[in-house]
Order: sequence, then C-alpha cells, then structure tokens
Amino acid sequence: MEFGLGSLQQAELVFLGTGTSVGVPVIGCKCRTCTSSDPRDKRTRCSALLRLPRGNLLIDASPDLRAQLLREDISVVHAVLFTHAHADHVLGLDDLRVVAYHLGREVPLYCTLQVAETLRRMFSYAFDPHPDQKASRPRVRFNTIGQGPFEVLGVSVVPVPLDHGGCPVLGFRSGRFAYCTDVNSIPEPSWELLRGLELLVLDCLRITPHPTHFCLEESLEVIRRLRPARAFLTHVSHEVPHEELSRKLPPGVEVAWDGLRVPVKVQKSPVGTTTP
Repeated sequence: MEFGLGSLQQAELVFLGTGTSVGVPVIGCKCRTCTSSDPRDKRTRCSALLRLPRGNLLIDASPDLRAQLLREDISVVHAVLFTHAHADHVLGLDDLRVVAYHLGREVPLYCTLQVAETLRRMFSYAFDPHPDQKASRPRVRFNTIGQGPFEVLGVSVVPVPLDHGGCPVLGFRSGRFAYCTDVNSIPEPSWELLRGLELLVLDCLRITPHPTHFCLEESLEVIRRLRPARAFLTHVSHEVPHEELSRKLPPGVEVAWDGLRVPVKVQKSPVGTTTP
C-alpha cells in the first residue's frame, strides 16, 4: 500500500497514558519505580489523543480518562478510536457523558463490530432501549471499522490488524504516523501497512518476555525491521524506571511518558469527504 506525501498535514500527538492495565505506581507496590520521584514514572492507563485541525481524536478511553483530560486541559473530544475492548482501554467510556454535553450531539465511536458488541454489554445502561429517563448516560454512536481505510475528522485512517496473545487488536496508521499498543505479534500482511513511517508508537510492556505483549527485545526487533525515523515505547510496566529503560535504547527510540506531546504528519481525507 502506498501512502502519498502530497496530502499530509501537521497534527500533534498527546500521550494521555503510557502505563499498563494496573498503572504505575501499582497499588501496594514499593519497588523503585513505584516509589520513584521522577514524574515520568507516574504512568496512567494507556491512551492517546491526536489534536487535528478539525478536532480532537481520542485513541482508547482508559479508566483514567477524566484525570488525563483535566491534566492536559483538553475540554472536548470529537471522536474516539478503539483498539480493542479490554477494560484498561474502554472503561473511560462513561466519561464521554460530559463530552457529549459539550459537543451538543452524540460522540462518534470507531471500532470493530466485536468491540461494539462488547461495549454494549459492558455499558448496557447506555444502550437500554427503555432507559431510566432520570439517569445520565453517555450519548455515543458506533461507526464500524472494516478492513480498509476510513475517514474521521478530516483525516484518513488505516486499521492495522495485530495480535494480542490471541485477541485481535487494531493499530492505527495515518500518513507517516502509526500507533500500535497491546501487541505481541504482527500478522504478515500488516507489516506492509507499517512501512515508511516517520513516527511509530509501539507496545513494550517490560524487559522480560510476556505472553501477550512485546518485551523490549521484541519491540526493538520490530523497530529494526520497520526502520521508522523515530519510535516511542508505550504500555510500560513498573519493571524498570523510565531513566534506566531509556539508557537501554538505541538512537531514535524513546520511552513515552504521560503528557508528552509530539508533532506527527497525518493523511488528509479526500476533498469532499464528510466525517463527524
């Protein structure tokens, strides 16, 4: 697949959360990372946001979403992409109640049919056809992600199928940027979707191997094969502190941290395309 250079536009990637499903510090843990005074060792659950010319595009809604948006002074989200339906990536959906109020309409959600079905079960009160009219619930609208590119907020997004220990997960690419969290294997056809990147965000749970996430050496092998100009590691555990992990990395590879903002180049949608 070719990704043209002529239709790129500048955007900003905001790392809302860069930690694992339990976050860092871990409850009850007194390790050197969890007790560190380095603010980069405070890692909320994994989520990111693209600040685009036409609005804010959220990638996953972590359980820490409210605190993340307040911390970054982000008052509204215009659309949401979901990588998969594990709790640490979707439990912030209820925080979209306030977002819908600010938008004055439903918040568009982009995900696979399987993820939509899981969200309908997990948040059944939000989709009850006969709701308690006194109850406040998130106003959202599902948009199904298929196999090909789709348009949202004026940009073209390519879904990248990934494997997360047997659980199908989507990464997302737009222009020269790709975001791939919660992955321990990249299906062969997806490698081609990740060629020619300037910036890759990639899962790296810890130094030692894990059955459902890339460990450090596996992440670095992916980066060596894809050769992006720059790469950031995310979904990082408390196994080693940020500074120590950073010293283990080759040039061009960095550990992401909560609140980090990075310029990215995304793909503009074709002229005339209508998106939320």
